Amino acid sequence: MARARIPDDDGFSAVLAATGSADASRPTVAMAVRFSLQLLAERAEGNTVEVRVPPFGAVQCIAGPRHTRGTPPNVVETDAATWLELATGTLTWAEAAADARIHASGTRADLSDQLPLPELRRRRESL
Repeated sequence: MARARIPDDDGFSAVLAATGSADASRPTVAMAVRFSLQLLAERAEGNTVEVRVPPFGAVQCIAGPRHTRGTPPNVVETDAATWLELATGTLTWAEAAADARIHASGTRADLSDQLPLPELRRRRESL
């Protein structure tokens, strides 16, 4: 069963609240992470890379060979704050990797071509 899609207005509001304040509520951060993961999965459809932002969510994305059992060969994992910075463009993939703020394994686990998410960057820059 597919998860319900987070409406754009709710998702964008959560991302703005979660990235604009260090004391955003846990439900707001959870929605912001899930919404940004949703956008990534929609923009980069596929099942080759699993992106994990524990404890809030995970998606599979990037076209290529499908993975069905066990630990995927291409995994990206990071915390919520780092993920939201990457998704909105306040942190680059190279900076996050250099600071060991992301754990990426596998030959396809480089999301630098996918991040920041254009929808979130445009929304942030329009404020």
